[in-house]
Amino acid sequence: MLTSTAAVARAGLDGIAVKPAECDVLDARDVPVDTIAVDYEGRDHLPSTETLETLARTADVRVTAPVRANGFDPLGDDSLLSALPETVGRVFVAGHPAYLSETERTRSVAPRLGAALEAAPDAWVGTESVERVAMATGATQYDLLSRTTERELRAIRAAGFAGKVAVYAPTVLSDDEDVVLDAVGAYISRRRPVSRALPEGAPVDSTASDRAREVLLAAADDYALVGTEREVAARTNALQEAGATTVVGYPAQGLESLLE
Repeated sequence: MLTSTAAVARAGLDGIAVKPAECDVLDARDVPVDTIAVDYEGRDHLPSTETLETLARTADVRVTAPVRANGFDPLGDDSLLSALPETVGRVFVAGHPAYLSETERTRSVAPRLGAALEAAPDAWVGTESVERVAMATGATQYDLLSRTTERELRAIRAAGFAGKVAVYAPTVLSDDEDVVLDAVGAYISRRRPVSRALPEGAPVDSTASDRAREVLLAAADDYALVGTEREVAARTNALQEAGATTVVGYPAQGLESLLE
């Protein structure tokens, strides 16, 4: 484990998210954080039981579990869900349509979230489009960063919500516009307000220009943590002051970007 002088600490991140299709998730052991979230990118990329148990020896590890997907469905085939190690937590989500079959996409979310949480009450719940359902569960919320996140956090805290809220955000520790767009441009372009504002067919990486570049760079500040370490630290601090209990960064430039 590295010391707290690593970039991830200077940027104020409490945890990281790793994508098993992109890296060896065991490399996350080198990042000095308390929480490691393992994203779901299809059952072919689900880490082995041994890998997850190894990670869980030094951090709070949570695996994203799409409750509509075969293998994770608490009202149907839950063979993959039940096989996860007891030392590893869950993040229950509706499931990204890209990783679901046509049949899986038609399954109801709310009853599956309820059933999943009955079996694992300490799990987190994360969704982008059924937030009210997620909030109703009372479980730790796992929200995607957006332009309204800080305002919404203050609002639910003022209304008396005392539960835990984790915020997920792609993270780029650079203020170079081209670096930012190459790292998170594609992700940002998929957020609904951004996709509607982008010119049709416009590139979404560092080759973007004119209106597309303007839209993407403005959106980068809304949907990702980008900038110098000092700038990202100011943003994570603002989220925590607004009511976030955990800020989880996805290292969009690779794990090594958080270790320098």
